[in-house]
Amino acid sequence: MNARQHKSHQDLLAHIDVADAPGAAMDAIVVPTGRPAAYLRQAIAVAKERDVFLLLLCSLRSTASAAALEAKNAGVRALAIDTDLLNPGLVPTFATDQILRFTRFRRQTDTSYKRNLGLLIAVLAGWKRILFLDDDIELPNPEDLGVAAGLLDEYPVVGLANEGMPDNSVVCHAIRDAGQKQDTFIGGGALAVGEAAFSSFFPNIYNEDWFFLLDGMKLRPSATTGMAIQKPYDPYRDARRARGEELGDTLAEGVFGLFDNHLGLAQATKAYWREFLNDRRRIIRETIKLVQASPIEAAQQARMVDALKAAVGRSELITPELCLRYLRAWQQDCVHWRQRITDLRRDHHGGSGVAHAVEALGIPLEAQAGVDVPVSTPVERQADLRRSAARV
Repeated sequence: MNARQHKSHQDLLAHIDVADAPGAAMDAIVVPTGRPAAYLRQAIAVAKERDVFLLLLCSLRSTASAAALEAKNAGVRALAIDTDLLNPGLVPTFATDQILRFTRFRRQTDTSYKRNLGLLIAVLAGWKRILFLDDDIELPNPEDLGVAAGLLDEYPVVGLANEGMPDNSVVCHAIRDAGQKQDTFIGGGALAVGEAAFSSFFPNIYNEDWFFLLDGMKLRPSATTGMAIQKPYDPYRDARRARGEELGDTLAEGVFGLFDNHLGLAQATKAYWREFLNDRRRIIRETIKLVQASPIEAAQQARMVDALKAAVGRSELITPELCLRYLRAWQQDCVHWRQRITDLRRDHHGGSGVAHAVEALGIPLEAQAGVDVPVSTPVERQADLRRSAARV
């Protein structure tokens, strides 16, 4: 079996030119944010230009009151929620979390929680098309939202192609910076999601967006179009970043390597993971040598090597058995999440607006801040359009 890490997974995607894509309206932009409100200005500007509702999920240095005020000053319909004030049980507890809880692989971030909360709100609000947008992503062509929304009738997920800072793991950044070929893939930073994919969830692990693209066994039909710009950042600033990414990067690269070879999760055996882990460690060690032999400035070179050593050190703790356990637990989580979505749709009959969604989820008023603009469901907006057309 050819168990190795691939340089690119782009052949798994449909590449659609914006000129060839149909258009449609996006129901909402969902922004999981942890930075001050000023970082939301790009998302707010896009929401205003396209007249799209904005759902801002705030924690850390972001507060709902400041985020909502930023949106209000721009005249944008928005709801901001302080996720730190919510009951953690609002989003289901996953078996994958339990496996990693008391290990060095536990991931101390809340991005997955926020994105999953956004999906629950979308189901209850009756939204059909949403865009996940990170607060460090720029959209130079806001009309790309309509293009991506139109493609969701054919593809459950559509990523806007990143033309800015490559969105890679630390290891993959180092591979590229050492002069080797290394591609990127679509991700949750600028990802349009249709109703058919609301039954996917984001596990709390690095590359959670790659797992979201799967339906429990295989890759959902996925496309890329348009343009997004990832703002620059320093992947080597703290070696803990590489350490925290290693398990998720290993699992995702291993799974997508199978897809590249026209295989599936059934082939992700203990023998496969043993071979893949050996190849992963070989790549990292070879990249260390390439960095040390490169003309990269000495201080930067030292940071890169420290990060790569942190990654390979953490990799040594990953076993084929852990990979198998995690994937089995993830598949159980997929079943439980789909059941949760099915139950919500049954109990709430397709949704009736964002106000109903937050009430149904029991989100307390003290965690909410919103712009006082009526928020309609897609069905209501279509009725408004028909009435407007009849008056002309």
